[in-house]
Amino acid sequence: MKAEKKKQRERMAEIEKVKKRREERALEKARHEEEMALLARERARAEFQDWEKKEEEFHFDQSKVRSEIRLREGRARPIDVLTKHLNGSDDLDIEINEPYMVFKGLTVNEMSELRDDIKMHLDLDRATPTHVEYWEALLLVCDWELAEAQRKDALDRARVRGEEPPAELLAEERGLHSSVEPDVKRLLQGKTLAELEALRVHIESEMRTGTAKVVEYWEAILKHLHIYKAKACLKEIHAKLLRKHLQSLERPLEDEDKLENAHVMIPEEEDTEDDIKVQSADESFSPEPIREDQEADDEAGSFSPQLLHGDENAEAIDPEEDRAMLERNRKAVLEEQQRRVQEAMASKPTPSEDHFEMKALKAMGDMEDGDSVFGSGAEVNLDSQVYWWHDKYRPRKPKYFNRVHTGYEWNKYNQTHYDHDNPPPKIVQGYKFNIFYPDLVDKTKAPTYTIEKDGSNGETCIIRFHAGPPYEDIAFRIVNKEWEYSHKKGFKCAFERGILHVYFNFKRHRYRR
Repeated sequence: MKAEKKKQRERMAEIEKVKKRREERALEKARHEEEMALLARERARAEFQDWEKKEEEFHFDQSKVRSEIRLREGRARPIDVLTKHLNGSDDLDIEINEPYMVFKGLTVNEMSELRDDIKMHLDLDRATPTHVEYWEALLLVCDWELAEAQRKDALDRARVRGEEPPAELLAEERGLHSSVEPDVKRLLQGKTLAELEALRVHIESEMRTGTAKVVEYWEAILKHLHIYKAKACLKEIHAKLLRKHLQSLERPLEDEDKLENAHVMIPEEEDTEDDIKVQSADESFSPEPIREDQEADDEAGSFSPQLLHGDENAEAIDPEEDRAMLERNRKAVLEEQQRRVQEAMASKPTPSEDHFEMKALKAMGDMEDGDSVFGSGAEVNLDSQVYWWHDKYRPRKPKYFNRVHTGYEWNKYNQTHYDHDNPPPKIVQGYKFNIFYPDLVDKTKAPTYTIEKDGSNGETCIIRFHAGPPYEDIAFRIVNKEWEYSHKKGFKCAFERGILHVYFNFKRHRYRR
């Protein structure tokens, strides 16, 4: 009996140990799941912050692009003028007035919009300390001007309605009496930033020591001093940027002068008696002042130049031959300039091509994750052909703007061997072709495409695009897979406004047991 009871106690103890280990494993599993959830939340928060920062930077870049467009089209807004003050301009058009002059004549609503724009630039434009100081000073001046405009607007509305203005608006402006305001302006205007800072330190020291008699007056002075410091900072930044712009304008002129000096032909020195005579004649024209008696002696003599004998070995050139040589040189220079202009025009894309590219971008949408530009490396060189319209139209290759879409294929094998932190290799999932045919002779016949076998590789095939004159065929090497022809799956084949759009994705095969 005792042995049986002992075995039973041991079994119960073993059961308790198993229960305890099970509880510990459950606690450990719950703790692990909690840690994993915390890590996932931290990762999601970091990704969100990164995404939010990228979105703000994108909107900021777009605002700069819009600002450049408005400046180029002559419909600039106040924030565009302030940005031009800071970043300068590539042309000769520069802003002479100080940046804070842009607030003159703005309404309350316009100032509120301008304040939001300045705040956005202050948060995002931190390229240099000068940029930060510039936008901080502008924000101070804008707040001051906005408060003044709101106060004046409220007084005008009360005056028009015939109402009594609020008591706070009837108070003296910023703590200053109207008779004292001209003295304050004379005290603060025209001072540099360093002088205003020294004045601020002096006033604050007097207020701390108690030597300032009228504290309210000096507090109002400090408020005005705050604004005048911001304006002085803007004035110094503007002057510095103006000097920098002027130096950039003078630099090409200095380079041209150096180039001209380098092209000056220096005659070779020959130790002849004639050269020695010429040198002695040149030495007489020194920059030293001429005495009056010497000047009188010169007037008494003749002003005719001294006859100098030329080099007897020099060849004489006939005037007609010299004129003909000059004309030939001029003609050669003109032809060279014309050739350079033609090369520049040929290399520069035409406005129509830019227009077609913008249409293609609009049709394809924004670049997604896994998209990349496609075409230049995958274009296939076709055998040259002689078309019937060669003698009438100049054959040309069509322009194109293509995109390839890649991504991950999460099949059973990849799900087993990979995860999102260690993803599988990307595969091609589809293509987007945009072929430009703006100058088709027969616009009633749409271009076509055909799929041909690739003799060099069975995993790829050739897609050939064919159109009428004056365009030659163009072909690309793509992955040889089965296409999705459903419009819901992204298929598109259309010819509109001179652009052939061929968009398709590959079928995704799902294997089931």
